[in-house]
Amino acid sequence: MNFQVVRILEPEEVLGAQASLARQTFVDGKLTALGLARQVKNNLQASRADGEPDPVDQLILAALSHNPVIQSFAYPKRITPPLYNRYESGMEYGAHVDSPIMGTGANQLRTDLSWTIFLSDPASYDGGELILETAFGEEEIKLDAGEAIVYPSTTVHRVAPVTRGVRLAAVGWMQSAVADDRLRAILFDLNKAVKQAEENGPHDSALLLNKSYSNLLRYALQL
Repeated sequence: MNFQVVRILEPEEVLGAQASLARQTFVDGKLTALGLARQVKNNLQASRADGEPDPVDQLILAALSHNPVIQSFAYPKRITPPLYNRYESGMEYGAHVDSPIMGTGANQLRTDLSWTIFLSDPASYDGGELILETAFGEEEIKLDAGEAIVYPSTTVHRVAPVTRGVRLAAVGWMQSAVADDRLRAILFDLNKAVKQAEENGPHDSALLLNKSYSNLLRYALQL
């Protein structure tokens, strides 16, 4: 399975996000779960009564939108505002798959990719790994505060029980301008090859790779 891990927030930005979350009210996470997910979700979620983005939302959305690795990996067309999850000792989120559609009305989008930004120092809590089910077995993810993982929303995944401390994270979804994940993977590799050829290869090879990448992108994009 193809996923990417990137640093999204700098340490001072993480501290700002933590301070903002410390002032927010957290409610039962089941309130926003649907279907089978409601049965296995045991966490807390920051209440978003007014639905208006706050400065931390804007910071995270800007970081996701401007990160070059995420841009070339996901080709995000739309990104949901972040949801903030809190896992205290004994809490977990059992195996589930994300809903194929998020939002309502004009804000509705197809979930091609899911993302999680870790906001707690990994040494401050035990457990709480994001576990992805892949063709090669389970992949356990526990990142530094400020790092993000982006992965296909078709993936069955879970959050392991937290046994000590508190795990904070921001989560959300993306609709890609390239709906086919196989094409996204090819474009991601081809884009890297283009950059390497531009730096090190002969001009003719770089030009041919650039042409192939650009034309495949034209074919794949759904704007």
